Amino acid sequence: MAKKRKSRIPKSVKTVVRVFIILFILLVAYVGFHYYRRYAIQSEQIRQAQLEREQEAEKLLREKKAFIKKIGPIAREVDKSYGLLPSITVAQACLESNYGQSDLSQKYNNLFGVKGTNPNTSAVMTTKEYVKGKWITVKARFQIYDSYEASIRAHARLFQNGTTWNHQQYKHVLASKDYKTQAKALVTDSYATDPDYADKLINLIEQFDLEKYDK
Repeated sequence: MAKKRKSRIPKSVKTVVRVFIILFILLVAYVGFHYYRRYAIQSEQIRQAQLEREQEAEKLLREKKAFIKKIGPIAREVDKSYGLLPSITVAQACLESNYGQSDLSQKYNNLFGVKGTNPNTSAVMTTKEYVKGKWITVKARFQIYDSYEASIRAHARLFQNGTTWNHQQYKHVLASKDYKTQAKALVTDSYATDPDYADKLINLIEQFDLEKYDK
């Protein structure tokens, strides 16, 4: 019986197959490299953006602490004569002046948004107020001070003397002996229009350990 002859693949076909395999490998390598390069670039961009955010956050925190360090001793010295808690005063200044970054505090040393009436000692500026359940933008005249200390002293006198229409306006504030009670009393005595004002002060005091100025 005659043996079957094995079919042989032509060399030209083998060459085509080899070329195809090589091209396929190169294509896969190219796609893989392109994807890896794009991934690496995106990862680096994300890392750089995160690093910038962290650096900006650290810078902002340093600025906040520097502002607190600047006004903390002033508040401690002034408030002891008025029965007020320096921790509350410092927290109010941080909140209301954006840590000394607001135009009102930078241009006119007004840390607490105190209004004024005399054109010679006040300036008109835009501000936001919480009225009838919503925030609105209004223009108002604000007092000008020579220094942060002058602003803090005027702030303390306001609580001691009350308003022109009610000298007992802030009696609950003056009667408070701890920062949580005094923060809530500011809302009770209608110092602030923001319904979350007390919570914001308390959070600031605890975040930056401002109670140390009360001791």
